[in-house]
Amino acid sequence: MILVKSERELERIRVCSRIAARVHQKVREAIRPGVTTGELEKMAVTLIRESGAEPAFKGYRGFPGSICTSINEEVVHGIPGSRKLRSGDAISLDIGIRRDGYYGDAAITWPVGRIEGRVKRLLEVAERALYLGIAQARVGNRLLDISHAIQTEVEANGFSVVRDFVGHGIGSRMHEDPQVPNFGQAHRGPRLGSGMVLAIEPMVNMGDPEVEVLSDKWTVVTRDRKPSAHFEHTILITENGPEILTKV
Repeated sequence: MILVKSERELERIRVCSRIAARVHQKVREAIRPGVTTGELEKMAVTLIRESGAEPAFKGYRGFPGSICTSINEEVVHGIPGSRKLRSGDAISLDIGIRRDGYYGDAAITWPVGRIEGRVKRLLEVAERALYLGIAQARVGNRLLDISHAIQTEVEANGFSVVRDFVGHGIGSRMHEDPQVPNFGQAHRGPRLGSGMVLAIEPMVNMGDPEVEVLSDKWTVVTRDRKPSAHFEHTILITENGPEILTKV
């Protein structure tokens, strides 16, 4: 069942989402060769707590980090630590916020220094696919219209979408119904309505779509070890179209 949020709930989700956007803006400024993922996490946690919120990921289902830092072939759920960024890397920052019993969630893949042309193209296509998916989050459309738009853009550019991990509803829980795949046939799935809040998040691989989980039981990597990109926004469906709550 897809929950329709009340105005009171929406205001709390908006607050969380705005915090997530601000943290992304600030942490982006610290991304450079030589900085560690642990340093990025420490900065993010400070900013989150200064905003009167908490990192939503810390301890969630046992996750050891406060944000997710996934580099190059790491798709999602990378654990912050001592790894230093290098020029040419691409790092996905996934930041979740919890405040007053509600959540906001956003991810952006950033280049570190100068990146190789094909990787730059991967990031551009993944981000564009996100916005094309968001454009389909309209009253009266079907859920898989979002999924189909993402898949079509990704595959038209020679990349692939991850199938093992998907987007989700969000509100008083981090993960609510419905699941939001990044692939599927248009005009299928539940009808979309005003007041629904979704976290839409394409995970796009340069090579094949298959992934696997490393021995830390969290970090998801591409099976062929080719780079991946991850972009995510929390969005609200309104009578006037989609509203991006985590707009950076």
